[in-house]
Amino acid sequence: MNMVDITAAQAAYRDELVDAGLLIPTGVDGLYGRSGVFEDVVERFDALVTRWGGRDGAEVMRFPPALNRQYFEESEYLKSFPHLAGTIHSFGGDEKAHRTLLRRLEEGQDWTEDQVATDVVMTPAACYPVYPTIARRGPLPGEGKLIDVFSYCFRHEPSIDPARMQLFRMREYIRIGTPDQVVEFRELWLERGREMMGSLDMPLDVDVANDPFFGRAGAMLSNSQREQKLKFELLIPITSREKPTACLSFNYHQDHFGHLWDIHTADGGVAHTACVGFGMERVALALFRHHGFDTAAWPASVRKVLWG
Repeated sequence: MNMVDITAAQAAYRDELVDAGLLIPTGVDGLYGRSGVFEDVVERFDALVTRWGGRDGAEVMRFPPALNRQYFEESEYLKSFPHLAGTIHSFGGDEKAHRTLLRRLEEGQDWTEDQVATDVVMTPAACYPVYPTIARRGPLPGEGKLIDVFSYCFRHEPSIDPARMQLFRMREYIRIGTPDQVVEFRELWLERGREMMGSLDMPLDVDVANDPFFGRAGAMLSNSQREQKLKFELLIPITSREKPTACLSFNYHQDHFGHLWDIHTADGGVAHTACVGFGMERVALALFRHHGFDTAAWPASVRKVLWG
């Protein structure tokens, strides 16, 4: 399937979802409302994740979809993904500038000249507020830390692909500790993730992957990430069997965030981190793709897993 066919398949599935009332268009590619049925599936899957990971003793943290701008700058996100970042601006002009704004707005011209950056940015990944939060507490306990986080996230990727939304939800378990603790966590969730998603009766595969780093230097980072097998994704066909969609990701950051935020283990070493991320909308879209839009008609085995 070539890119033209893939694009057509993406648009067709989006239109089917809209016609079924599951997604509500807003006039911007990648920005949708969700129906009650869609939300119910997301909530059921969220509960399934908790059943698989909730007994591990993770500390629960919930953050808004906006991040302290200072934390964002310290994260070095702009070095790797400037094309995905979303900043929040607000009017910073005087009364004269306000009159100009209103005139330009009425005339259909650009009115954003006096918008200035605020102290918050859109959260690009649910785990980002966790690291500075943990760093402020001082050295980790001997057993390290396990965090359960859930947040809306933003990435500036306008697309007709319904599985590539600009605002989407991400559930994560984040492990912070020694290299051995972190690697053990990721291996555990590689097995769990495959088994958990297999219980939902969808075709899937787990493969090594890389992040979409920006620019020429980004290509080298992507190659290094793949060579070291730092990122795996659980892939499910949604709009194309030839180009399946990453619905879960398993990431080992090594000591990157430990160095950035000065997080140390109990013995004084720089902490390593890893996370498993669940793309909530993508999983729901995969379920609708493979089991149909009527959840009451889904296979009994899948309904038992999600609804009990």
